[in-house]
Amino acid sequence: MADVMSSFTLVDGSGNEISFPTGRPALVCFVKEDCPTCNLVMPVLDAFHRKWNGSADILVLGQTKEGNDILIERHGLGVCILDDSACKVSFDWDIETVPTAFWCDGEGKAAEPVIGFVRDDWQALERTICEALSVDPSGADWAALPEWRPGCGSKSVDPLIADKLRAEAENSPIRARKIEIAPSDDVFEFMFDQGFSDGLPLVPPIPERVMRMLDGSPRGSQDVIAHMPPNMGDVTIEKVAINAVMAGCKPEYMPILIAAVEAVCTDEFNIHGVMATTMGASPVMVVNGPIRHKIGMNMQLGALGHGNRANATIGRALRLLTRNVGGSKPGGTDRSTLGNANKFTMCFAEWEERSPWEPLHVERGFEKDDSVITIFAMTSGPTLIVDQESRTPDQLAGSLGLGLESAFLPKIHMAPIDTLLVVCPEHVDTLMSAGGDYPKARLRQRIQEVTSRPLKEMVEDDVSGSGLKKARAAEMPTDKLEALVPKFASEDYIHIVVAGSDAGKFSGAFHGWATGEIGSVSVSRKIEF
Repeated sequence: MADVMSSFTLVDGSGNEISFPTGRPALVCFVKEDCPTCNLVMPVLDAFHRKWNGSADILVLGQTKEGNDILIERHGLGVCILDDSACKVSFDWDIETVPTAFWCDGEGKAAEPVIGFVRDDWQALERTICEALSVDPSGADWAALPEWRPGCGSKSVDPLIADKLRAEAENSPIRARKIEIAPSDDVFEFMFDQGFSDGLPLVPPIPERVMRMLDGSPRGSQDVIAHMPPNMGDVTIEKVAINAVMAGCKPEYMPILIAAVEAVCTDEFNIHGVMATTMGASPVMVVNGPIRHKIGMNMQLGALGHGNRANATIGRALRLLTRNVGGSKPGGTDRSTLGNANKFTMCFAEWEERSPWEPLHVERGFEKDDSVITIFAMTSGPTLIVDQESRTPDQLAGSLGLGLESAFLPKIHMAPIDTLLVVCPEHVDTLMSAGGDYPKARLRQRIQEVTSRPLKEMVEDDVSGSGLKKARAAEMPTDKLEALVPKFASEDYIHIVVAGSDAGKFSGAFHGWATGEIGSVSVSRKIEF
């Protein structure tokens, strides 16, 4: 006897826990069901068990949980098989080939292993056991067995799980499978070829970058925060970190990304429907609270465009997660007719300090000092609303309403669709110019007023076949057709934030997808940092 083997506790097929070392001699053998040589030795192991069960333990460790039951049924075994389907014991014992058998004493010290099947070696193992225990031979039918058969590769050395097992053994937070790239391969082209990219170059997620990204969250790397449709992939903190690296994020962006994933993976937001619809919807992310300043988000000049790392990469990282974890890819489940630039990224912060109103997150029930992300499903935007002439609040509010009437189609009214109105600072000043108080409620009311049209104008005609069908309109009384209907089914569908530079009378709007149970509901999540 030489090496002391690692102790373990595993369960058998009945759920009973079996520990090693057992306090008495034990034969420990690793097998898996799809290995022909393992099947060859199973009757031998069973003969050992039936003969020496009172003097020694015969511990068979199976590497596939379902396969263990198959082996027992196939060979009519009396010996139980312990569940090592996680392969942690196989890894700890450095098993490269199955079957591999160790003869151990009661303290766990093992002799040289018997690997694969060489008949002479297994017969020698039997003689060693008989001598140690002072027992008779097992009665195994050695003559019916071949002289030699090679073993199979242990599941614990499978590249798909070996790195994960090694990381666990080294207490590393990284568990994702590592991909080896040939020295002659271009890593950027490789990531394109593997389908990881949204069409733009990615930052290679090498271990040191992922480790740094993980420092951005106190949560464990293997914590599962959501299941991402449509593939229902487990979104772990590590997977968030990997995609954040590829998108170009900094570690301090991680709390926002975690909250964003939690938000879009709710039934209410319905990320599967959002990313699959032919209308081309995509998440639009608005950040409120102190974290805006902490990570340097843009809420002023060019807030809805390029140039700010936090804005651009946070939105992009969420899109990469929907692609690489959720499986939403163009031509697959993403069936957008035209696509949408927001499918690359759209994340910005509200300029709360420039706004006369309650910020978005406070309207939605959070405290002002909370950091919050709110995510909308939008099909287009930002659509520019240009008004450089209006001088009174109601005039400008009217222009904003007329700009919003184009959502979907001007002829479509009373639609259950969200809109996100981004009011620029100069327009804010105009709205506040008469007495300094123009509440959001009044702005929403004004939008509904100026967009109200007689229902009869919504009837299909030679100009447009969209809208209320003629046959249905013909059944309606005249007074109902003359009644005014606003653009939005409810003022609750009109969401208002402030962003943009101090110069320029240009507000913007995002047009939503179907809102409610048939589509998506905007979701807010508090950001923990």
